[in-house]
Amino acid sequence: MGKTALSCGPDLGTRPSLTLRGVVNARVSVRAVVIQVILLSGILGLVAWSLALGERDLRGGEVWAALWGQGNRLDIYFVNQVRLPRAIAATAVGAAFGVSGAIFQIITGNSLGSPDIIGVSRGAATGAVVMIILVQADPSGIALGAVLGGIVTAGVIYLATRSNGVRGHRLVIVGVGIGATLGAVNTLLVSRAESALAQAAQMWLVGSFNTMTWSKTLVVVIGVAVLGPVIVAGARPLGTLRFGDATAVGLGVPPGWRAVMLIVGIMLVSVATATSGPLAFVAMAAPHLARALTRTSGAGLATSALTGAALVLAADLFGAHAFGLHLPAGVITGAVGGLYLVYVILVERRKL
Repeated sequence: MGKTALSCGPDLGTRPSLTLRGVVNARVSVRAVVIQVILLSGILGLVAWSLALGERDLRGGEVWAALWGQGNRLDIYFVNQVRLPRAIAATAVGAAFGVSGAIFQIITGNSLGSPDIIGVSRGAATGAVVMIILVQADPSGIALGAVLGGIVTAGVIYLATRSNGVRGHRLVIVGVGIGATLGAVNTLLVSRAESALAQAAQMWLVGSFNTMTWSKTLVVVIGVAVLGPVIVAGARPLGTLRFGDATAVGLGVPPGWRAVMLIVGIMLVSVATATSGPLAFVAMAAPHLARALTRTSGAGLATSALTGAALVLAADLFGAHAFGLHLPAGVITGAVGGLYLVYVILVERRKL
């Protein structure tokens, strides 16, 4: 086992940075580390809050006791079987959307090139809806359908834009068109389904954690855990890909790494969508906010993951408990994200 060394110093932009050498070689800014610690603390606070709130509100000591199987049996049930899987699912789904959005935006070279804008999320949703309505599959089957739907949709988008590569505004326009078509397919499937199946599919399409169970939560947790090592290994090459394939290869990045990371992004958004439904705009907004907070232009996968997790947790908490509305998380992310999309489009327009 090699030793890991930590050193401090300025980066190329004269900003304070930390350098790790050993098993993982990385240089991160001090500001990014501080932001990540703040985001992680916020996520832990949101998780603790979500475990305490519900039809039966609990105090901090009661939540802690219930986590260890002590105290009132009803408290133990609510905390461990209802609220904990929901909180973990929201965290993992948000992180998956955040990392996927960052990967897509870097690979496409477009701040609007996130999977929820270019139709990949909608394709994953179509695959999952087919499994829900036509196959009546379990959570693992729904996850498989979502992954296949995301891969097929990404392949269609690539074929439609291959003359220009997966970069530029043409990708966004084609993706939006394909996403709209798939949205119509989803509506057709739901309208033709039996009442119970249609209701389940429609609630899932909105994006919700209301019926979360451990079996559903494990789908996204296992997916993120399996893809985690590839994400860690690909963070540095992904940052290099921002400068083009020729430069990346010249700096030692394998030629096929762009395709590898694209597949990872598709898998992440697919398993996240299979778990919660297509939460609108999280994959687009999380990387934007992460870069704004850290004031960096690199891959920022860790910060994007934490930002996405915080956004989804906050949306789920706000929707479930604010003003007694009991709104699905997807309604909150859609409303806030739509306004943020307008802002991003205005910023992009000024750059043209």
